[in-house]
Amino acid sequence: MMMFAETEDLGAKETVEAAKTWSQNMWDRLTDPGMWETILFSGLRIIVIFLLTRLFVKIIFKLIDRSLERRENNRLSVNPRRFVTVGELLKNVVSIASNFIMLMLVLGEIGVKLGPLLAGAGVLGLAIGFGAQSLVKDVITGFFVILEDQFAVGDVIQTGTFKGTVQMIGLRSTRLVSWTGEVHIIPNGSITTVTNYSLNNALAVVDLPFASAKKLEEAIDLLREAMIQLQKSSGTINEVPHVLGIQSLSSSEFVVRITADCPPGTKAEVEREIQTYAKQALEEEEQRQLQQKSGSEG
Repeated sequence: MMMFAETEDLGAKETVEAAKTWSQNMWDRLTDPGMWETILFSGLRIIVIFLLTRLFVKIIFKLIDRSLERRENNRLSVNPRRFVTVGELLKNVVSIASNFIMLMLVLGEIGVKLGPLLAGAGVLGLAIGFGAQSLVKDVITGFFVILEDQFAVGDVIQTGTFKGTVQMIGLRSTRLVSWTGEVHIIPNGSITTVTNYSLNNALAVVDLPFASAKKLEEAIDLLREAMIQLQKSSGTINEVPHVLGIQSLSSSEFVVRITADCPPGTKAEVEREIQTYAKQALEEEEQRQLQQKSGSEG
């Protein structure tokens, strides 16, 4: 029993001595002027790093805005929303890169070894890159779609089997709305060939068949008069559609072609108007002929 008591007393003394040593060491550290000087200067450097990073980001943001404003003024035909998209993309890249560099500098100031940290980040980034190749491809393609002005929101485009109006352009995907209302969400990486119907004026083409018994000159004169009426009443086309003449000929009929320059995205509408006015003109001509025939018989 005496031995156990002595052992317990010895253990208690060692614990007390260890606690005293720890408290003394902590007190020495807390009262060490050199430590507080190091903390003070490190804190000041961290504050300076933060302020310089914020200042750098603001300066770059202003440079981006001014550069895009000059480009927008020089290219009046470009959708202004395209410049907004490019500007926001560039600002995000600058902000992420600046904050990453600032974080590395701050970690270095508080004593974190950056070598192993950067090596681990590199391995992690490599693993993510291999696992997300399609995502990286989509983002890169989306960036160049926006930067190269391939198409903009509101344009009518076709890529592959999908055709519609561009509703949204993102870094990962593009959203199209077809004329029947379907929404197509297309990964940017799969956009290889694009046909943009909204960059230049379109050409509306209509072929009208006539029976061989119909006189060619009468048919052409009738269509030209109808096209003049169409141009006067239509708010879509600025010029009278051109009646080109015979496009094809067979033993039973001949086909007359009509063309018209029209604004982007209005090709189908103009073609319907041409057919409507041509049909109305033909019906009115038939009605006049019937009236003349009935009058002569009477």
